[in-house]
Amino acid sequence: MDKSYHCPVEVTVEILGGKWKSRILWELHHTPLRFGELNRKVPAITKKMLAQCLQELERDELIIRSEYHEKVLRVEYELSDYGRSTIPLISHMSSWGSQHLKRENIGAKRKSI
Repeated sequence: MDKSYHCPVEVTVEILGGKWKSRILWELHHTPLRFGELNRKVPAITKKMLAQCLQELERDELIIRSEYHEKVLRVEYELSDYGRSTIPLISHMSSWGSQHLKRENIGAKRKSI
């Protein structure tokens, strides 16, 4: 890393931040997936953005890209051991997000009364 950081949260947000990276990691924590499978599991992402996120996650050593030379080249993505260390954090983010959505629903009901 060439950039200097002033806070550990800053680097965490830079590595896992954005709309898609944590979602991609979450999908990969279940099983290795091919590009098309990931694209179906995260349908709102464009193929270009998915490719860019996968390259960045591989660069940051959070995922492993494996090529299988068969009749047709098959490429799979899976979490690295280092990438697995993000799952508890992403799980906490999921729990917090669920609580926030419930809170928002309660707030929306109060506003409409």
